[in-house]
Amino acid sequence: MPESAEVTLREVNDDNVQAIIDLSVSEDQQDFVAPNVKSLAQAFATTKVWVRAVYAGEEPVGFVMLSDDDDKPRYYLWRFMIDHRHQRKGYGAAAMALVHDYVRTRPGGDRIYLSYVPADGGPEPFYKGLGYVDTGREHGGELEAVRELKS
Repeated sequence: MPESAEVTLREVNDDNVQAIIDLSVSEDQQDFVAPNVKSLAQAFATTKVWVRAVYAGEEPVGFVMLSDDDDKPRYYLWRFMIDHRHQRKGYGAAAMALVHDYVRTRPGGDRIYLSYVPADGGPEPFYKGLGYVDTGREHGGELEAVRELKS
């Protein structure tokens, strides 16, 4: 459970975009997720994407980007990060539960996919702890995993 603050997902807008850009993972995690400024640029240039800031109370602590296409309902966690100063406080797991809740509301939202870099210090234990299982597929050196979402 998160440390004392309620975790919410909020739209990225003029009021918080710089704070989201300024969030980062630790130096030893930078090979595992793109910087938020790159993710926001990709979201701007892409259709059918759902982007949210992760907040703990009133403080931005992370970022999430999900492919969200009604025409092809295969929901894919494209980016997910919690700032290095806020990791290991339960915010990531709480934010992922909210992402799962959102996907359940979408057409065909009975599962969610993601991919991760299989390396020491990577996010694999975190995702597996949330119930993700490998699909056996690989994308550009990353392993794909899926989680079934029950209502």
